[in-house]
Amino acid sequence: MSSDREICKIESKGGITLDARIYRPSGGGGSEHPGDELVAVLVHPYSVLGGFQGLMKGIARGLADRGLTAVTFDMRGVGKSTGRASITGFVEVDDVVSVCSWASQNLSARRIVLVGSSAGAPIAGSAIDKIDEVIGYVSLGYPFGLTASILFGRHHKAVLQSPKPKLFVMGTNDGFTSVKQLENKLKNAVGRNQTHLIEGVSHFQMEGPDYDEQMANLIVQFISSL
Repeated sequence: MSSDREICKIESKGGITLDARIYRPSGGGGSEHPGDELVAVLVHPYSVLGGFQGLMKGIARGLADRGLTAVTFDMRGVGKSTGRASITGFVEVDDVVSVCSWASQNLSARRIVLVGSSAGAPIAGSAIDKIDEVIGYVSLGYPFGLTASILFGRHHKAVLQSPKPKLFVMGTNDGFTSVKQLENKLKNAVGRNQTHLIEGVSHFQMEGPDYDEQMANLIVQFISSL
């Protein structure tokens, strides 16, 4: 089982301080890739609607149990992180970049996989090519739908045009994005783009703790394919 989480503070752009947690495998981790530590950075759902790093805790623990170091953090304006949350998530991209840079320097993370949940998916997607260490990206319920795109549409281009490998996980009953909308978006996407559909599951169901183990398994399978 994974060890207890570590609490740390990470500085982001504009004098923002982010509250973060590190979940390490028992025994120190990194045994699969000695000298080449791989870290998963998890980006929580929409701050404005109550998203916070605690929603990613189950997945982070699941990854640590499977031998990976995982980092969760509260984006600006959430929990004990300073600053103010934005409506479109654009300033929060700086938070993702800052956490990845911190992981690279402090956790010897030579390889990083970005994992974004719900609105955290477009925010993480906008950071994917801003960090050299990022080798892959996992989206859990990317809000590609028309209504959600009013808020997050400007993020789409960055992730769809990135050549880095990507995995899009979604429930077939997702209320923000239909399966057809997902397929249409990925039709012209650059690079390797995998999808994993969970039959009969809604957007918020998939975010719930009942699916944490499945999400951790899918992330590990994706990483092993890189």
